[in-house]
Amino acid sequence: MKICMFGASSNALDEIYYSEARELGHEIARAGHTLIYGGSDCGLMRSCSDGVLEAGGKLLGIAPKFFNDAGILNRKCDDFIFTETMSERKQKMEDEADAFIAVPGGIGTYDEFFETMTLKQLRIHAKPLALLNTADYFSPLLKMLEDCAAKGFMRPDCLKLFKVCSTPREAVDYIQCAEAAESVGGGLNGYSF
Repeated sequence: MKICMFGASSNALDEIYYSEARELGHEIARAGHTLIYGGSDCGLMRSCSDGVLEAGGKLLGIAPKFFNDAGILNRKCDDFIFTETMSERKQKMEDEADAFIAVPGGIGTYDEFFETMTLKQLRIHAKPLALLNTADYFSPLLKMLEDCAAKGFMRPDCLKLFKVCSTPREAVDYIQCAEAAESVGGGLNGYSF
């Protein structure tokens, strides 16, 4: 399975975010999966990719060509796909991935997470989507989404489009179980639109 990870490119975060991202990489590789990510040699993307490599896994980087010119890409990727724009990058990630895990990040991570969630809500895809809530980073976002549903701006069932996970192992286990349910035609039980 190819698991796409969305996450921060910042090198100025608390250590727990890097260690959990690295452990996520370990879990992905130990389970025999390939990591798809933005190809960055920085931040949580770097930590997760390092974890994958440490555990003997494979990396697929997807990035716009102008990132290559800036010299910020991880040369240790097994394969790289270059796009012209950020929008094409997101589309290629969506096309290539079997599942998605968002780890803490900034506006780029939120953009990728919400687009993936929206496309799932619209039934453009039915791929598993996990949110790794390291150090309760996403708790304010979850409260906002619950308020959004409570006030009628979003159907409450939209909160079932993703799974909130506390540990990297839980996130990978969820992805594998959800993918297995899809592959046998069982669908993702409880997901109604």
